[in-house]
Amino acid sequence: MEITKILQGLCLVIFCLIMLNDKVVIGEGETMVNLTILESAVSKGAVCLDGTPPAYYYEKGHGEGANNWIIYFRGGEWCYNVIDCVARTTTEKGSSKYAPKQRSFYGILSNNKTINPDFYNWNRVMVIYCDGSSFTGDVELVDPITKLHFRGARIFLALIENFLEKGMKNAKNAILSGGSAGGLPALIHCDRFKALLPNSARVKCLADGSYFLHREQMKEMAFMDTVNEGLIKLHNSTNMLPSSCTSKMNPSLCLFPQYFQEGIKTPFFIVNSMFDTFQINKTFPGYYENLFSNTCSTSLVKTLQDFKQDFINALPKQSNSSSRGMFIDSCLIHSQITSGVGWNGFSVYNKTIAKAFSDWYFDRSHEQLIDKPDLPLNCYNFPSITNFCP
Repeated sequence: MEITKILQGLCLVIFCLIMLNDKVVIGEGETMVNLTILESAVSKGAVCLDGTPPAYYYEKGHGEGANNWIIYFRGGEWCYNVIDCVARTTTEKGSSKYAPKQRSFYGILSNNKTINPDFYNWNRVMVIYCDGSSFTGDVELVDPITKLHFRGARIFLALIENFLEKGMKNAKNAILSGGSAGGLPALIHCDRFKALLPNSARVKCLADGSYFLHREQMKEMAFMDTVNEGLIKLHNSTNMLPSSCTSKMNPSLCLFPQYFQEGIKTPFFIVNSMFDTFQINKTFPGYYENLFSNTCSTSLVKTLQDFKQDFINALPKQSNSSSRGMFIDSCLIHSQITSGVGWNGFSVYNKTIAKAFSDWYFDRSHEQLIDKPDLPLNCYNFPSITNFCP
C-alpha cells in the first residue's frame, strides 16, 4: 500500500514537471529561438507592467510558408490587484528583462515537418505575457508610487503592427493563438486581428486551455469572478472587450468566452480539456489528493461529472458551420498545443489535436470533437494509475 502511494506521488511530481516545463515531445528535436525586444513600442506607450518594452520569439517562415503566420501568446494567469502586479515585475510575467534569451518551439510552433507538417515552415511567433491583463488593459497614467503600467491593449496593437511590417501585411494565411490567459486574447482580439490582415487572407483563431467557465448557480468559481472584477477595474479593460457582450451585461462577465463567443465573426477553434487542471484546481482546491488515492467519494465523482456537463453546455452549439471548431478531451491537463505530447499525442475519436485543427483550418472537414468519459483520464499512462476516480 505504501509503495503504491509512493509511486502515485512520483507520478504526480512527474506530471507537474511536465506541466511546468512543457518540454515533453514526441520524436522532436529541440530548436532554440532568440528573443526580440520591441524597443520601438516604448514610444507608443506599449510597455510591460514595469515599463520595459514587450518582447517575442520569432522564427522566420520559408518556402511555401513564407507568407503564412502563427502568432502565439504565452499565458500565466492575471494580476488583478496592485500587490500581485508589483510582484510580477520581478518576473517575465511583468518585465521583458527577465525573459529567457532563447526558447524552444514545440507542438504547433515546431519546425519539424514530421511533427508539424501543416505549419512547420510558417512564420512562427511566441509573445511573452508581461501585462497581466490578457492584453486588454489601457490606463494612461502611471502610478507614481508603484510605477506600474497597465498597457496590455497597446502591446497587442504594437506587436501586430510590427509583424505587419515584417511581412504579415502580405499574409495568405494567419492564425492568432495562445494558451491559458494568453489564449483569451486570441478570442477577444480575434476580429480585431482579422481586420488588420489582407481581405484575401485566410484568418482564424485558436484558443488553448482558455475556455474559462462561469457557473451561474455555483459559488466554487468565485476565484474567476474576483479576478475578472479586479482586472476590469485595475486595467481599465472594458473598451477592449466585445461590445456585443458589454452592451448587455457586466463587463467582468465579458471575460468569460461563453458570454462573448457569439459576437465573434472570425472563425475560431477551441482546444480544452473538460477537466482542465487550472479550472478544477481553482474550483475544487485539494482535489489532486483524492484523484490520485483512487478513493474518490461518490460526492466528488458527481461534482466532477456536473462540472463536465456545465462545461459542455457552455461551449458553442455544435452545427455544420465551419466557423466554430473544437477539440474537447478528457485529459487531466491545461494547455496542450505547444507540447509535443498534447499536439500529437492526445486523441478524440482517433484524431489528434494536430490533425483535427489542421483539417478544420484548411477547410478539409468540420471538426467539433467532444470526448465522452465522465471522469478525468490519465492521458500520460503513468504506472499504477489507469483512470482517475475509477
